[in-house]
This record gives sequence, structure tokens and C-alpha cells, in this order.
Amino acid sequence: MNTKQRILGLDVGDRRIGVAVSDPLGITAGGLETIQRVNMEQDVNKVAQIAEKLGVVQIVLGLPLNMDGSSGSQAEKVKSFGRKLARATGLTVIYEDERLTTISAIRTLTIQGVKTGDKRDLVDRQAAAIILQKFLDRSVPPSSA
Repeated sequence: MNTKQRILGLDVGDRRIGVAVSDPLGITAGGLETIQRVNMEQDVNKVAQIAEKLGVVQIVLGLPLNMDGSSGSQAEKVKSFGRKLARATGLTVIYEDERLTTISAIRTLTIQGVKTGDKRDLVDRQAAAIILQKFLDRSVPPSSA
């Protein structure tokens, strides 16, 4: 039996970091928490603590590409965070295109009856789950029927 371990998904913004985690089989992603950003060192340490506590084996960071697919200043900030996180945890960090995930997160929460205007932390957590789920969906081999 192939037993995967948990994967952490992050939606890294300037003010908050949405955190999601996969189930132990690596099939589904769920929002976990939202970290209020303090500074790079404290933010990396907080994520590293979460990763260690959950026993994650890999981290997926949402990469905020421009709509044309090019990389801008925000993407460079996320890559810098990812490099520091990889050094701090010793884990592989993978980048996942996060274009339109915030819009998807707001739509999903709205359908569920959640008013998102003053709940940005919830939106960030949901966006992290969407980012991670996109990665998991591509990573899970199709079942043989």
C-alpha cells in the first residue's frame, strides 16, 4: 500500500499567508489557518513549525503570475519566501500557478453562504486549499477501473 504523507499548501500575500494541508493520502486539500504576516523570519519560522507539527513532506506555494503568464514583483517575493522556507525546513518547495484562485475562493465561499467582505483570512485559507487541490489533482494517478 502506497502511503503518502501530508503536503502543505500556501497562499503567500503581503499581509497574510493562507495555509492548507492535504489528507494523509494526498487526495484532498482543506484550509487549515491564516497567518498574519510579521516579518520574513517569523513568517518562515511559523510555517516551518506547522510543517513539522503535521509531518508534511512537501510544500506547495501559490505563484502569483500575471495573466499573460509572466512573472512580476509579487512572484519574486513568493519565490524568495519559498527559498527561505526550503532552507528552514529541508523540504521540497513546489510552485503552483495561483491565477484566479482568490476569485474562485470568494465564489466558493459565497455559494456556501459566507459573506467574504470582512473575512479575508477565510478567503486566503480557501485560496490555499484551491492551490493545493490543483497540485494534488495533477499528482494523483488515475485509478484503474
